[in-house]
Amino acid sequence: MARLKEKYKSEITTALKESFSYSNPMAIPRIEKIVLSMGVGDAHAEKTKLETVVKQMTLIAGQKPIVTQASKSISNFHLREGMSVGLKVTLRGDRMYEFLDRLVSLVIPRVKDFRGLNPSAFDGKGNYNMGLVEQSVFPEIDPTTITFTQGMNIAFQTSADTDEEGRELLKQLGMPFRDS
Repeated sequence: MARLKEKYKSEITTALKESFSYSNPMAIPRIEKIVLSMGVGDAHAEKTKLETVVKQMTLIAGQKPIVTQASKSISNFHLREGMSVGLKVTLRGDRMYEFLDRLVSLVIPRVKDFRGLNPSAFDGKGNYNMGLVEQSVFPEIDPTTITFTQGMNIAFQTSADTDEEGRELLKQLGMPFRDS
């Protein structure tokens, strides 16, 4: 079992139950999934760029990403319907907890000039979104092989009903939010 999942079951559920006074154990918020996504806008021009990003995302997530296509044509961007424009991976279960553990303990501390995550990036229903500017902060990526930097979005979907519950859940899991 993943270390963070063990901590959630043994410590975090009791702490959340006490702070929000849940009567039903199924009402305690939990992380349902983590979605990693990357926009690769000029991948249609360079096929090797898409292949490189797919390999890097596979190393980061531990599973192969889905290549997403444009849903409609936009002539100003030289984009046609069906062209590859990005990648996404949905993590659930043990892989999700392992990724979150690596993100909190290894990746976030490696970000330059890090002053804490934005505590107001919740969507109103307890889900949180954050972005990384470059993929080189992940220890799985060899910095000598990077030919271009690529950002990514990380979305945490929780079962929390409010932002306050979701923030407390993620804080208990080790997410370093800055003081607001």
